[in-house]
Amino acid sequence: MGHISDTIRSLHARLPEGVELVAVSKFHPAEALREAYDAGQRIFGESRVQELIEKQPLLPADIRWHFIGHLQTNKVKQLVGKVAMIESVDSEKLLELIDRLSAAAGVTSRVLMQVHVAAEETKFGFLPDELLDYFTSRRFENLKATHICGLMGMATNTDDQARISDDFHKIAGLRQHILQLCPDLRGFDTLSMGMSDDYPLAIEAGSNLIRIGTAIFGQRQY
Repeated sequence: MGHISDTIRSLHARLPEGVELVAVSKFHPAEALREAYDAGQRIFGESRVQELIEKQPLLPADIRWHFIGHLQTNKVKQLVGKVAMIESVDSEKLLELIDRLSAAAGVTSRVLMQVHVAAEETKFGFLPDELLDYFTSRRFENLKATHICGLMGMATNTDDQARISDDFHKIAGLRQHILQLCPDLRGFDTLSMGMSDDYPLAIEAGSNLIRIGTAIFGQRQY
């Protein structure tokens, strides 16, 4: 089993100051997460609400859970108050629902807006223009119990390093553009991008939160 803890330690040692690691633990058993935890890992990423809720009581309470998958509206209520961050807010409807349910539960939800810049149609997220429109019209001011902490995105699934790098720079540039439009935005400082195969390019483009699963845990276990 030592592979997981070795990988966690070497990743922590290599990551630049200010860059945090989300260990993407979906489809892996609680024992694997415990090994990563014992090696110093505290942020874990899950993409299915049911799986996250089942694992949570089996593991230490100081873990910061990030939800990173496509979130269905009928699952939001189960998730609110259970996670440190929802990284995958991909529509205004979802954002408003999270806000409403968070207010009702008396909690503040921290979220990232998911941006779609990749070439694949299948990926979720706001198109850059939709995002700029949202911030230009300052609709975030309507949120009562949700804090938008920044952006999350994925690069095109390709071997073309230049294309991947370009996608990451686009997302980083979008965050800067939003900050220029709304200089009073507070705590809009998270840029979650980069996975096992491309995280060095993401960090180079300004990512400060990387999501790594396969390189840590190997292929999914079930």
